[in-house]
Formats: sequence, C-alpha cells, structure tokens
Amino acid sequence: MSEEATSDIPVPRAPVSRKINPVLKSSDMPDDMQSKVFDLAEEAMNANKKAVDIAASLKKSMDKLYGSTWHCIVGKNFGSFVSHESGYFVYFYVDSLAFLLFKTA
Repeated sequence: MSEEATSDIPVPRAPVSRKINPVLKSSDMPDDMQSKVFDLAEEAMNANKKAVDIAASLKKSMDKLYGSTWHCIVGKNFGSFVSHESGYFVYFYVDSLAFLLFKTA
C-alpha cells in the first residue's frame, strides 16, 4: 500500500486533556509529593469518568511510586475519620469532586 493510500485512513484523536485546578483543604505531606498527587489526579481524571476508577488509578499509582498501603476516596458526598502515617495525607477538591488520599502502615 502506498503512502498516499494510507493518508485517507482516519486517525483517532487523543481525548482532550483537561488541566485541573486543585483546591487544597488539608495536607501534611511534603510539597513535592503533593504536587505529584495533583499531577496523578489530573491523569486519572483525564483517563477515567467514574469516581471509583479515578480513585483506583490514583491509589495504584501512589502504591507504585511510594510503596503500599495507600487509600483513596473520591466523591461528592462522604464523611471520613481516618488514621494515617505522618507525612502521608492530603485532602483536596477539583471542582465539586473531593479527593482524600492517605497512607497507612
């Protein structure tokens, strides 16, 4: 097949990436880790539509990067009361979606 013939084949476009603007509510993690969390949250939101899938993606990424055991809750309406390792907690919003991420021993 010539190059000219292949140019007529439609190429799927990558989904448009959305830049997030996280609003920090509470954190005791180092700034560099917190920035990484925000980057990973953006990636998870761009790749997934459901809150449970966003949470799973973020949890798995944090386990891989910083060791286990991370817990992640993403949603619009939840209460929480958690214990965590010192230096490994962040709570933030992206629009109306809340993110609670923390590490336990």
